[in-house]
Amino acid sequence: MPNTDTVDVAATVAQVTPLADAGSELVRVTVNNDAAAAAVPRIVGQLADQGTTVPIIGDFHYNGHLLLTKCPGCAAALAKYRINPGNVGQKRRDENFSTIIKVAIDQGKPVRIGVNWGSLDQNLLTQLMDENAQREELLDAKEVRLNATVESAMRSAVLAEDVGLPHDRIVLSAKMSQVQDLIAVYRKLAPLSQYPLHLGLTEAGMGAKGIVASTAGLAVLLQQGIGDTIRVSLTPAPGGDRAEEVGVAQQVLQALEFRSFLPQVSACPGCGRTTSTFFQEMAEAIQSYLKDQMSEWKIRYPGVESMRVAVMGCVVNGPGESKHADIGISLPGSAEEPKAPVYIDGKLSVTLKGSRIVGEFIEILNGYVDRRYQPEGASEGPEASLSALEPSSQ
Repeated sequence: MPNTDTVDVAATVAQVTPLADAGSELVRVTVNNDAAAAAVPRIVGQLADQGTTVPIIGDFHYNGHLLLTKCPGCAAALAKYRINPGNVGQKRRDENFSTIIKVAIDQGKPVRIGVNWGSLDQNLLTQLMDENAQREELLDAKEVRLNATVESAMRSAVLAEDVGLPHDRIVLSAKMSQVQDLIAVYRKLAPLSQYPLHLGLTEAGMGAKGIVASTAGLAVLLQQGIGDTIRVSLTPAPGGDRAEEVGVAQQVLQALEFRSFLPQVSACPGCGRTTSTFFQEMAEAIQSYLKDQMSEWKIRYPGVESMRVAVMGCVVNGPGESKHADIGISLPGSAEEPKAPVYIDGKLSVTLKGSRIVGEFIEILNGYVDRRYQPEGASEGPEASLSALEPSSQ
């Protein structure tokens, strides 16, 4: 999600664009008042004019039933609506909820029913607490809250279908801010539901804490086959990169080998054998180079995002890791002979020496990418021959 005021069309477009460029496949914007609703068609239009086609989802709380009916242009421009059943109203909850669903039906839009533990339907929670009080074996308050979250999602989905929304246009989520609660609630929800499930640890926090907590929760559930879309919710540092969320989400999926987004670099952490920082600097340079090339490579070289590269620091694991990678280099550690063997597809290809190792390895890497990932039937470029790239210093 961008954190701009949706009314500020230029600022919102400027923040959605790098999210889409980073690989976000869905972007959700806050729609909280009449001005924001009126701005949505302009945002979607400006994004389309510049070639950014990422679907824009409307995030509605409290007054979505009013905004979607008062601003049909907003309803039409959005790709999907997100409703929180805990805050569509108390006395007229079902009526307000049904109004949003009817708009979604008329517009042919899907809906995510997003339950959050921090804004749970209080009437439902009170009901389940009262029922729990009558049990012979009482559940603890946390268990009742988890059950209420699942019940809220399922009741809302049933109501949406009763109103007429097709089953295949409903997505459910049940977000928590604690990892074990997130795992528990989705384990409860998944067996009860045939709807797609959206995963995310809400209010994950800043920096390493938010990244680690999000990864821990998502990885457990995804490994168990639970979840269809994911979102990493990080609190950015002031002026920080909002697209960091996208990169973390991609790395979770790539680490689990579910999807590939960017060639991965294996590199050792360093030890007493690698007193020089050269291998760390080279690993960082290669990783940055790969990232910079991907905007072109992903179009020119299908499948390159799954490539594995190794940049290792000494003889202990360096040759072995380099052989297991698609292409790898094993740099000399302390007291080792100053040479760096390069392995391609498991075989020693060339040994580099001297001060131009980084540049020479990048040349070899470019040639390997061009040779291996060239689309079938395409003519090979001038860098396709590895022999032409072997450095004179070998």
